[in-house]
Amino acid sequence: MPMELQIITAEREVFSGEVDTLVAPGIEGQLGILPNHAPLITVLQPGELMVRAAGEESYLALSGGYMEVLGNRVIILADAAEDVDEIDEARAQEAMERAQQRVANRESEAELQQALASLRRAQVRVTVARRRRNAPHRSMVARQQLG
Repeated sequence: MPMELQIITAEREVFSGEVDTLVAPGIEGQLGILPNHAPLITVLQPGELMVRAAGEESYLALSGGYMEVLGNRVIILADAAEDVDEIDEARAQEAMERAQQRVANRESEAELQQALASLRRAQVRVTVARRRRNAPHRSMVARQQLG
């Protein structure tokens, strides 16, 4: 019995459809969600979201947000979410290098915290892109378009 998943950012609805399971980057570690999961509201940290539907896995890079699980419905309100096939690895690597420079050259605690957050988001994008580059997966965007 699948569950309904909806992933929304401020810019767009990234995904809406039925899935069998998902693993999300919770604030205190990975959260596995199966159908009929207990009700839950949690903060998500930057990390990889794995979604399995019809025996195929899809991956997204999340930059944080919130997740609500209620019945057989999961809603993820993400700061940003990119399907693995949408990530430009070279640009993500450049962003990571810029963030590393900002960390090294910070002038205040506030600048350090902003630079570290930027670095974490860039690291997630690079990691997801590299890890999944050659691994079999199916784009969530393509899956949604095919129905």
